[in-house]
Amino acid sequence: MFNFDVVTLDAKGKESRIIRKQAEHFTEDLGSNTVMEMVWIPGGTFLMGSTETEIGQRKNEIPQHSVTVQLFLMSKYPINQLQWKAVASLPKVHRDLEINPSHFKDADRPVEQVSWHDAVEFCARLSSKTEHEYRLPTEAEWEYACRAGTTTPFHFGETITPNLANYDGKFSYGLGFKGTYRERTTKVSFFAFANAFGLFDMHGNIWEWCLDDWHENYDCAPTNGDAWVTSNQNKSPVLRGGAWRSGPRVCRSAFRQYSNSSYRFKDTGFRVVCLVLSTH
Repeated sequence: MFNFDVVTLDAKGKESRIIRKQAEHFTEDLGSNTVMEMVWIPGGTFLMGSTETEIGQRKNEIPQHSVTVQLFLMSKYPINQLQWKAVASLPKVHRDLEINPSHFKDADRPVEQVSWHDAVEFCARLSSKTEHEYRLPTEAEWEYACRAGTTTPFHFGETITPNLANYDGKFSYGLGFKGTYRERTTKVSFFAFANAFGLFDMHGNIWEWCLDDWHENYDCAPTNGDAWVTSNQNKSPVLRGGAWRSGPRVCRSAFRQYSNSSYRFKDTGFRVVCLVLSTH
């Protein structure tokens, strides 16, 4: 178990409540004196997407629909550069990986400038080493994990502030206030507060790759938490979470976009999920 603090903001961005919580986690040894913390995410049912009244809503976030997700583990933070280096040094499964691809160099900053294919290869090498099944999160798993039981635009509440997340603070959301625009990634443990599941950096810092193909809306979307894959090309996977150079509307729990699976950007990385360990 580990302890963490969860903050709730009022509509103007003032911290209205801070509570201490606990969550169960599992530490994976990546080799090279490097570990990765995986947090248990309880199964449950949630409403995926946004309401018509949510500020910044886009048509690809509807129709809002009920999704049931099974228990899984998710990395506590986005994959950092130290973890990337450890896994990228493991034997190749399908494709070569650059050991140090990031634009903003720092062992504790998230790895970026990695393509969707690079992230999938990372998961394949990690699975081979650990004999645990690692992969990218499905889009439903990602949003469920980000919301952590909330229905507001952010897991913080009705707004977001640059004191709590790394995004373009020159812009505000709703009645919230403006603040710092850092113009680069921050260390994955830079901010003090997690969401109610114990996950950090779910809003901003870097975009995170998901398994799913892009779809223009949620018509006929799966309701069981599975990846929505309609081709074998994987040319336009989903990205979630917003990044350091995103406006606050883009960092909402429901916001979604896509990119070419081969592209590499200095604001795009990923986190991983693991299927439930049989030893639990």
